[in-house]
Amino acid sequence: MSDKKENRRRRDTNRRNQPSVKWTEKVIEVKRVTKVTTGGKKLSFRAVVVVGNNLGKVGVGVAKADDVTKAVQKAVNIGRKNLIVIPLTNNKTIPHLVTGHFGASNIIIRPAAPGSGVIAGSSIRIVLEAAGIQNILAKRLGGNNLLNYAQATIEALKNLKTLKQIAKQRDLSLTHFYN
Repeated sequence: MSDKKENRRRRDTNRRNQPSVKWTEKVIEVKRVTKVTTGGKKLSFRAVVVVGNNLGKVGVGVAKADDVTKAVQKAVNIGRKNLIVIPLTNNKTIPHLVTGHFGASNIIIRPAAPGSGVIAGSSIRIVLEAAGIQNILAKRLGGNNLLNYAQATIEALKNLKTLKQIAKQRDLSLTHFYN
């Protein structure tokens, strides 16, 4: 048997043995948009969807289509392609304070004590819950666009780093941080 076939067979059995991850898909917004052309107005729909697995992976997708269901399905596919991985601590919160900026929207996200819950509003809450974060504080600063808030949340979560990553970046051992 060739190595390629053996590798393919091994990959397939690994996929079957893994527990299935349940993905949550939440629609943030569906807007009716029109494009003015020489023949008149062309009506379509824009969907903003958050896709997450409640275990630290989340993505935001935006798509347009002539039908609402097609727009949502396209946005889900785009959201799955744009997944990011978030480092979570043991008590289901983030390791440190981060800020996110997208367009005119600015947000601050802080870790919270166990039992605090998700203290956030708007689309920020939807993104954080889809990521599986259970204890967190978030504050919106400026802007009023749901899509920009979702994108600012993703930008903030991209900036999260674990202690191991920071130690590796600075060429230090972890014992340096604990002394």
